[in-house]
Amino acid sequence: MDIKAIVLEQKKFFATGQTLNYQFRLDALKKLLAAVHRHEEDIFQALKADLGKSQFEAYLTEVGMVYSELNHTIKHLKKWMKPEKVKNPLANFPGKAWRQPSPFGNVLIMSPWNYPILLTLDPLICALSAGNTAVVKPGSYSKNVSLVLNTMLSEIFEPNYVAVVLGGRQENAELLDQKFEYIFFTGSPQIGHLVQEKASVHLTPITLELGGKSPTIIDETANIKLAAERTVFGKFLNCGQTCVAPDYFIVHESVHDQFVEEVKKEIVRQFGPKPLENENYGKIINEKHFTRVSGLIHPDKIVFGGTIDAEHLRIEPTILDHVTFDDPVMGEEIFGPIMPIMTYKDDNEVEEMIAKNPTPLALYLFTTRREYASYLTQKISFGGGCINDVIVHLASNHMPFGGVGNSGMGSYHGKWGFETFSHYKSIHEKKAWPDLQLRYQPYSKKKLNLIKKFLK
Repeated sequence: MDIKAIVLEQKKFFATGQTLNYQFRLDALKKLLAAVHRHEEDIFQALKADLGKSQFEAYLTEVGMVYSELNHTIKHLKKWMKPEKVKNPLANFPGKAWRQPSPFGNVLIMSPWNYPILLTLDPLICALSAGNTAVVKPGSYSKNVSLVLNTMLSEIFEPNYVAVVLGGRQENAELLDQKFEYIFFTGSPQIGHLVQEKASVHLTPITLELGGKSPTIIDETANIKLAAERTVFGKFLNCGQTCVAPDYFIVHESVHDQFVEEVKKEIVRQFGPKPLENENYGKIINEKHFTRVSGLIHPDKIVFGGTIDAEHLRIEPTILDHVTFDDPVMGEEIFGPIMPIMTYKDDNEVEEMIAKNPTPLALYLFTTRREYASYLTQKISFGGGCINDVIVHLASNHMPFGGVGNSGMGSYHGKWGFETFSHYKSIHEKKAWPDLQLRYQPYSKKKLNLIKKFLK
């Protein structure tokens, strides 16, 4: 595949102006919606092959969310495309002003392997709704899904509008050497550094959706049974391979024992007494990551689980208790079904513990203290999060989703996705008459005094 030629052809097609048209964009989104429906079974099978996802989980966390994003975008697209009127300062009288959304042009979307349908198609929906052409590079580890995406998108779009590039590092490197008008990357902070470096060569604007160690705080007032139920769901969803999964747990010492026991009960209730025999429980993406995640399990810290199945790349939901920052599991984002639990005595310790890691993508707090929740969510820097729940904040089309600092930059979902892939032109239209003479030379003290009145 000639990547340079694809990029050139997309730039030529964008220059025709066809993507500026509302009906063109709407038709593209409707074609995509119909294609996902047609290929739904292929998607389910591919997700099962790559990640062991059940059909229920695949629909809940990927396909269903794509439908939601598509339908929401189709419904609101016309409104989003309209110029936004803004107030005109007195100094610019008489006239009017507005902000006009405009597509960047040819964009690159690089998606990961952990939610390969959702995290490929969601940004693509945003890019197309904003009027761009797009080169899509799916994650190389989720090979079956990548093939389905290639088949599906090639079936409905010409490559000069939407093109899929398959492959690994070589293709990634060649893509990043091209000059795109925008780059949207989802993946690890390590690769995010490289993407930003490459984008800087051409001064290309970017969105980075990264990750990090997202903390979950369980304070002494929390509903422990509810906290266990919801965190077990969020932690072990997709075998922990979720960028916003609760990474580690900071539990008040007074409720620590109760929380651990409730988590044990919840794992058995949700996954059965033998999770590795549960056909709805997924697997680690590949041997490399299986070896890495398995290596984070400290045998002396296991209080539940710990069983692994190397043949099928499966790791039982595992609780590690009395974890410290010296343990390997606290040295990196886990991205696997391991729940490390730490304890604290007073609120000040919580901030100190969170500060030991770079800015997280998410923060979760279980408490009934509203003032504390308000304080902590304002004081700690993080991308987004929940109070008394986990991960569900990313499912909303009415809130932006994104990271900050080490966990990323920029955001998307719903209107924020349209805005991410748009440049808003600020435009002022001035009437021909009257033409105030204040700004023209020759200057005088009288003119200056009048200018001061206008601009104060």
